[in-house]
Amino acid sequence: MLNVLDLFSEAEAVWSTADIIEALETSRSTGYRYIKTLHDAGLLTTVRNGYYSLGPRIIEMDLQIRQTDPLLLASHGVLEDLVDKIGHSALLCTAFRDSVLCIGECRAPLSPANRFSRGQRRPFFQGAVSKVILAHLPHHRLKAIYARHSTEIEDAGLGGTWSVFRKTLGEIKKDGYLLTMGEFNPGVYGLAAPIFNEQKTALGSVGVAWDEKARRDVEVQQAVLAVKQAASTISERLLLENQQRS
Repeated sequence: MLNVLDLFSEAEAVWSTADIIEALETSRSTGYRYIKTLHDAGLLTTVRNGYYSLGPRIIEMDLQIRQTDPLLLASHGVLEDLVDKIGHSALLCTAFRDSVLCIGECRAPLSPANRFSRGQRRPFFQGAVSKVILAHLPHHRLKAIYARHSTEIEDAGLGGTWSVFRKTLGEIKKDGYLLTMGEFNPGVYGLAAPIFNEQKTALGSVGVAWDEKARRDVEVQQAVLAVKQAASTISERLLLENQQRS
């Protein structure tokens, strides 16, 4: 039933009953039951007779997440300080399935409107905010990810074998940050550092980006130190919060 929600996107924001049933490849009775259940829960809303969009309950849940999510709460003020220090927009990201989701952002003045932002996903194998999380995942999870995505991993230049993939991630892990160039937009640098839980597994990452042509005044090592400090501050806050709860 929850697969119904995955049908909706920015490009296809409204779906008819018939199209939902066809996409799910299910019976009409089952399709109608799914739609009614989701509609009653507020996860779907009626646009017009027989047509639906995502519902108001999702907006309510988003507010609850903004007010209660431990990772977001631990980042309060940190992204803003990062923007003040190095003059670039800052992002807070977390792993979601086999991808990375942006959950928080603080935009710098004159920041391009089309950059990665809250609610958007990116592949696990491209970009600094993604790969720096990937490098700090547990061994067993990396093995499972490699088994599912070996072709994508090779195409991303992370290694054509498991041993090379592991070695590549080991180099990122050793550095404690990652600087990339042009992986999504030509001439755009990406810089990110991991956020850890108590087990030193990456829960997410803090990242910034800047255009080489638009910003030639960037002192890279200063930016690296600032991003690593931001990630460390969030990690420490999460640890303290967990200790207080226990």
